[in-house]
Amino acid sequence: MKTYRVALLGCRSRGTATARVYHAHPRTQVVGLCDLIEDRLNKLGDELGVAARFDDLDEMIRQTEPDIVAIPTAPSLHAPLALRVLEHGVHIEVEKPMGLDLLETDAVMEKAAQKGVQVAVHHQWRLSAQTQAISRAFREGKIGELRYIYASGKGYYGGFGLMEIGTHLLTSMIKFGGPCRSVSAVATTRGQSVTPEHVLPAPRGNGTVAGDRVTATLQFDNGVTGTLLQHRFDKLNLNAMGLELYGTEGRLLWHPHGAWWLPHPHALPVDDLNAWQKLEPLYADGFDQVVGSIPNGELVEGDYWFVDEYVRALDEGRPHECSGAEGRHVVEIIMGIFESAAYGKRVDLPQADRQHPLLRWRREAGLGGPEPMPMTDAEWLEEEKKRLGD
Repeated sequence: MKTYRVALLGCRSRGTATARVYHAHPRTQVVGLCDLIEDRLNKLGDELGVAARFDDLDEMIRQTEPDIVAIPTAPSLHAPLALRVLEHGVHIEVEKPMGLDLLETDAVMEKAAQKGVQVAVHHQWRLSAQTQAISRAFREGKIGELRYIYASGKGYYGGFGLMEIGTHLLTSMIKFGGPCRSVSAVATTRGQSVTPEHVLPAPRGNGTVAGDRVTATLQFDNGVTGTLLQHRFDKLNLNAMGLELYGTEGRLLWHPHGAWWLPHPHALPVDDLNAWQKLEPLYADGFDQVVGSIPNGELVEGDYWFVDEYVRALDEGRPHECSGAEGRHVVEIIMGIFESAAYGKRVDLPQADRQHPLLRWRREAGLGGPEPMPMTDAEWLEEEKKRLGD
């Protein structure tokens, strides 16, 4: 069976986690690493025993001839680097979000189609062991017909949360609900409806955002409705984050700490017959044999599932479950949320106008592009407080 050659572009934290899993999987081989920071490049290269190290991605691809190039870089570089890598006609995986607007995601998908290669977006939570457990219960009909999906972030600034954790939540929502057909949303800053002046660059290079609290209602196929909350908390709270599926006969709950099934759609707290039942996580074949060789990292089993799915997808000549089409749809929903919040209307998907709606909103208000903001979260929040006069 074929061993897929993988080259990695970017050796920071996500790049390191990704490289370790590709290195551990029996069907993939890391053949090249690329980074502009020599110390970072050498540290990861020494750990994995990869001698082919580069500071030029084109040279890396020419010399190592990979089947897949992974792009775990800063968000603002995802689409530009993806387009550059795709020129070489290789499959790619790119960190989320796939692009910062629909013009970027469209360009990546068009280039991949021209080259006849795959795009996968690294939504590892969609494939995690907890999500696999929920998927199996869902397929087995344990909650009957799906009616409603609820999802919440962990307290990031709302618009930024959409482009960060929101991408993971949305791809899981469409996994179960199917394509999103329309969006209605409200975004507020300090309790007031957002205005064009509230539009600003997000932390970590995550594009243009607005609102510290964003609430969206999503309409999926088959009459399924969803709610997504991205509300800023004074302190991040992992316990607030999760995804819940409401069916006609029960409920399923995903949380970073586990997965549960409620055998009935409604339950009183005192009714032991309706207590939540914890589901056993499902791991990829062979994961138990290699997990000891992978240094501890957040959700490493989700990363392993992602790699295992890529191997099987390429073997079978089909798209990855976390395909570029799915990744673009996630960005499409986010742009729909921003457009709905800005213009106060329901937005049907897909959008005819592929420009970023918040930048269009500012232009229509006679404003130019938003002023630059710090990249790091803490500095960004301090600057936002000053901007608002806090």
